[in-house]
Amino acid sequence: MKRIVIKIGSNILASAEEGLNTRRMRVIAKEISEITDTGAEAVIVSSGAVAAGLKKLGLKVKPKDIKLKQAAAAIGQSSLMWAYEKSFASYGKKVAQVLLTRDVITDRERYINAKNTLLTLIHHDVIPIINENDPVAVDEIKFGDNDLLAALTAGLVEADMLIILSDVDGLYSKDPKEKGARLITEVENITSGIESMAAGEGSSVGTGGMYSKLMAAKQATGHGIPVVIMSGKKKGLLRRLLDGKGAGTYFAAKEEKLSSRKGWIAYGVRAKGKMILDDGAVKALREMGKSLLPSGIVNIDGHFEVGDAVSCLDRRGHEVAKGLTNYSSKDLNKIKGRKTSEIEKILGFKYSDEVLHRDNLVVF
Repeated sequence: MKRIVIKIGSNILASAEEGLNTRRMRVIAKEISEITDTGAEAVIVSSGAVAAGLKKLGLKVKPKDIKLKQAAAAIGQSSLMWAYEKSFASYGKKVAQVLLTRDVITDRERYINAKNTLLTLIHHDVIPIINENDPVAVDEIKFGDNDLLAALTAGLVEADMLIILSDVDGLYSKDPKEKGARLITEVENITSGIESMAAGEGSSVGTGGMYSKLMAAKQATGHGIPVVIMSGKKKGLLRRLLDGKGAGTYFAAKEEKLSSRKGWIAYGVRAKGKMILDDGAVKALREMGKSLLPSGIVNIDGHFEVGDAVSCLDRRGHEVAKGLTNYSSKDLNKIKGRKTSEIEKILGFKYSDEVLHRDNLVVF
C-alpha cells in the first residue's frame, strides 16, 4: 500500500465535555508516522473541529442551529490543527491543512487544482489534513459528513486504500451492544442486506453513523479502492493492518478501477437532472458499451444545461449511468425519442449525435 487515506472521526478525537483528546491524537500521530517511515504516503481526513469548539462555547452536544455549529467549527479548527501540528512534530513530520467544500470537487478545474496541491504536498513529505470548510459551507455545497469526503479524497489522490477509524471495531451483524452480534471481517460486495446492518445514528459530536461509513466504502470500492473500517481507539491496529494481519472489516475493491475523470463524474459532481431510458438504451449502455442517443430517452426530469451531470434511470427508477450531457433539458425535451438524423431539423443545430458520449459517462 503506497498511498493511504485515513479518516479519523470526531468521537475519536474529541468530546463536548473534554474538548480535544490530545493524548489519543499523539498516539495516532505516532502510528501514522511509523507507517510513513516505511515509505508509504498518508493523507488524513479529519473530523473534530466542531467537537473541539463545543467545549470553548460551553456546549455539551452538537447544536442544531447552523450558525452556532459553524461558529463552533471556526473556533475549533485552529485548536484541531495546532494539536495535529504539535503531535506530528514530535515525530519529525510536517502537516498542512486543506479545507474543501463540494463546489471544489464539482468544478472540474478546481478539482484538478485540489488534486495537484495534495500531490505536491505528498511529494514534499508533508501530510495533508483535510476537513470540510464548515464555517462557510451551506447545504448546497456541503458533503454532509466526512466519511463521504474521505471517499472522494481517496479517489482524488488515487489512493491504494481508505481506512476509516471509528469508535467500533468494524461492521457487525447487528447492533454490537446486542447479544450474539458478530464482527464481519470481510465484505466482497455491499448488498442491500449488508446495508441494513448499518442502521443507526452517529454520536453526539459527529454526523455519520455506520451507515455513512458503509456508503463511503461503497463509493470507494466502486472506484477500485479497498476500504477498512476499524477501531481508532486501540493502539497498534494500523500497523497490524498494514503488516497484513487484518483488523476491522475489510471491503474488497471492484476489479475495474475507474479513471480519475470517470471517478469524478461518478462521485464528484452532483447530477442536475434525470433521463428515463427505454430498455434498448439501457442494454446499449450496460451490455454493449455504447453512447446514449436521443432515440433511447423516454422522459426528462429537472432543469440542466450543456455540460451538466445527469443521471440515467431505467423505467423502474434504477440508476443505470451518469454522464455529462451534450444538450440542455429544454432541447432534450424536443428531441427525446427521435433519430439522430432529425436533431438538426428540430433544433436548427446539432452539437453531437450523442446525448451522452461514452467517454463522458459512467455505467453503474
